[in-house]
Amino acid sequence: MKVLAASGDVVHISDVARALAVSRTDAAKRLARWREQGWISRVGAGSYVPASIDTLGSERVLDDAWVLVPALFSPAYIAGRTAAEHWDLTEQIFKDIVVITGQAIRQKHQKRQGFDFTLKHLAADKIFGTKPVWRHHTKVPVSDIHRTIIDMLDDPALGGGIQQVADCLTSYLSRSDRDDRKLVEYGEQLGNGAVFKRLGFLAEKHPDGAKLAELCRDRLTAGNSKLDPALEGKRLVSRWRLLIPQAWPRGESK
Repeated sequence: MKVLAASGDVVHISDVARALAVSRTDAAKRLARWREQGWISRVGAGSYVPASIDTLGSERVLDDAWVLVPALFSPAYIAGRTAAEHWDLTEQIFKDIVVITGQAIRQKHQKRQGFDFTLKHLAADKIFGTKPVWRHHTKVPVSDIHRTIIDMLDDPALGGGIQQVADCLTSYLSRSDRDDRKLVEYGEQLGNGAVFKRLGFLAEKHPDGAKLAELCRDRLTAGNSKLDPALEGKRLVSRWRLLIPQAWPRGESK
C-alpha cells in the first residue's frame, strides 16, 4: 500500500492526504473505508495501524507499544519505571508502559491494541527533560535519565513503589553520567517540595551522596511529606520533614 510506504508506524489522515494527493476529507473517508474492510485498525482520533500481515500483504505489524504514544497521548513522553528500564537503572521488567501526558485523562490504566498503559496527567508546561528515541519509524519522547529519577521521586508509584525508586537512585548515583545539579534544576522546575525531601533522605544514605543531600537540605519546604504516599508513614524524620513507614530500615538521622 502506497500510504504505508509513506507513513510511519501509525497512519494519520495527513499521511493519506499527502501520499495520495487528496483532501483531508477524502483521506478520512478512505481510512474509514479501509477500516471497514479490515485493512487497518483505529487506535485514536484520526490514527490507524495496519490490521494484520495477512490482510495487508506486508511484513509490518504493530509489535511495539511505544510507537502508539505520540499518536494517542501527545503531548506525552515515556516515563517512570518504563524509562528506568530503558536507561538501565533497573533490571526489573514491567508489563505496562508508563506515560506522562498533557492530555486530560479519565482512566489511569488503559489497554490499547493489546498493550497496557499507565497514564499520569501533567500540565504541558511541566513537560521537559525528554529525549527523542527512534522506535521503528516513529520518534518517541522519553524522559532523560535525570528526569526519570525526578518523576519517580515526585510520584513513587510511577517507579513501582519507593523501594524500587530507591534502588534506581542508587544505580543512578553510581553512574558516570549522574548530574546532581541537573537533578536539582529539574526538581525546582517541577515544583514539588516533596521531591527534595525524598531525594535528600535517600541520597544521604549513599556513600557518595552527601553533597547532593546538602543541595536538597537548602531547598526544604515547610510541612511534612510521606516517603511514599501509598504507604502509611508513622515515623517522622524531622531532619527531612519526612514520614517514614514503620518497616523502613532504621539508621537515618533524626
